[in-house]
Order: sequence, then structure tokens, then C-alpha cells
Amino acid sequence: MQRLPHIYFAPSTLGGRGIFTSEFIKEGSLIEICPIIILPEEELPIIHKTYLHDYYFLWGEDEKRCAIALGFGSLYNHSYFANAEYIFDLDENTIDFYSVRDIEAGEEITVNYNGLPDDPEPVWFDNPDYQR
Repeated sequence: MQRLPHIYFAPSTLGGRGIFTSEFIKEGSLIEICPIIILPEEELPIIHKTYLHDYYFLWGEDEKRCAIALGFGSLYNHSYFANAEYIFDLDENTIDFYSVRDIEAGEEITVNYNGLPDDPEPVWFDNPDYQR
């Protein structure tokens, strides 16, 4: 399985589109395995000047490259109280999404963009010092 068959994208109250589930998802379940497109280190500064800036993940042991997640991977919205997390599989070049608590049917699936589901640090769009 690479994606639960009952997840889908739809307009989100958190902004833009989000990923939702039409069926209950048990804590610890694999939600989706997303293949990625890896951009070379020299292209990381360039992505900051594009619309893709809000959709990439830092990639690699040293986080000097970036990756664009395919599938629904770049559409999961941020929450400081996320119900899912993402895990990088550096060997398979995928980003894998897992539930960190039970998720009810109809609920939006969210991740914390800081990496850990309960990390309270402000993300770039909540940071008043952030400049694009």
C-alpha cells in the first residue's frame, strides 16, 4: 500500500487545500508513502524565490538539498497539534506519513512543519521576522 484509499484533498479552513480522510484512521497507521523529486544543493537558494518555497522539504543527512513530495505530500497543512507526522526515508527517497493519534472520518490530516508533531516553535509564516 502506498496510500490509504480513503484520503482525499479538499478546500481547507487552514488555507488552500488540505488532505482529509473519509474513514477512521487508527493511531500509528501508515497514511501515505510519497516519492520525491530531489533538487541539488545549488538550487536550494533558487526555490526560495519561487512559489514552491512553501512546498519543499529540506533533504539529506546535512539538509543541504531540498525535495518536493509527490502524491499528496506537499498538500498536508500545518498544525501545532498535528494528528500525523512525516518521516524521511533517505534510502528509498520517500516521505512517509503516519498518524500519531486516531483520526476521525471527515477530519483534516495535519503535520507540524517543524518535524515533530508537537513542536511549538513558530514556522516561517507565523514568524514576524520572516521575509521572503
